[in-house]
Amino acid sequence: MPFISNKDIVLPIRKKSSKKGDNGRVLIVGGSKDYVGAVALAGIAALRSGCDWVTIAAPEKVAWAVNCLSSDLVTIKLKGDYFSLKHVNNILKLADKHDIVLIGNGIGLRKETKQFLKKIIKKIKKNKVIDADGIKILASNELNNAIITPHIRELQLFMKNSNINKKIINKIINEKNIQKKALLIENNFKNFLNKNNIILLKGKIDAIISKNKINYNKTGNEGMSKAGTGDVLAGLTAGFLAQSSDLMQSAVNATYFNGLIGDILLKKKKGFTYLANDMVDEIKRVL
Repeated sequence: MPFISNKDIVLPIRKKSSKKGDNGRVLIVGGSKDYVGAVALAGIAALRSGCDWVTIAAPEKVAWAVNCLSSDLVTIKLKGDYFSLKHVNNILKLADKHDIVLIGNGIGLRKETKQFLKKIIKKIKKNKVIDADGIKILASNELNNAIITPHIRELQLFMKNSNINKKIINKIINEKNIQKKALLIENNFKNFLNKNNIILLKGKIDAIISKNKINYNKTGNEGMSKAGTGDVLAGLTAGFLAQSSDLMQSAVNATYFNGLIGDILLKKKKGFTYLANDMVDEIKRVL
């Protein structure tokens, strides 16, 4: 099985004549009264990837908290504790001013939030990264130009939402061999993958599945089961995508570096005491 190595990494090129915004603008839509830190981790990771600008659109209390955590993130403070249909127009206007949109981190699973997500996804045609609760809510026929970043249980819900046969879902979930699992996913998501979508399945060995190719990544370790490490990965993916518009290369870069950072911190901390915040800080040393 061929694994991603540093030879497969292609970092975005910055022109010497660049001005603010030329190297990517990311809009992150997420956060809720229940989850504040996810969008902050994703936002800082996106900036550390090299993109120029990150805006976080979040419920107002979340956005104020993010401002306290980082002065580098621009926040849009939306009325209420959760996303709902009343926020759709605001988000669409913001999306027009950004290169890509990351959706789902800490957004929650309330009824009004589900309605908001389904409405907004239909209208945003540009490149997207879908993470966390966004994956649990949406279905394959609702997405195009997107990278989804599920772990296996999130993928299970995504398959259920996508009306995939229960026997096939169980076969995919229970398959231990990552190559066989990835091929099963590819075979059952052909229509989804043909709409310029990519599945980045997180696990002991990550699988990055597109319509033309499957890449495998073995960087990373069991310490990355901590909360927040997936938000860092989503942020890195979004940041690289905003700079290059290359979905597969962005997913490859982000997956490799996210795991590599975990491996470096495992040695530095001499154990599994490292946190997602430590990973964000380490990005500047690895890149």
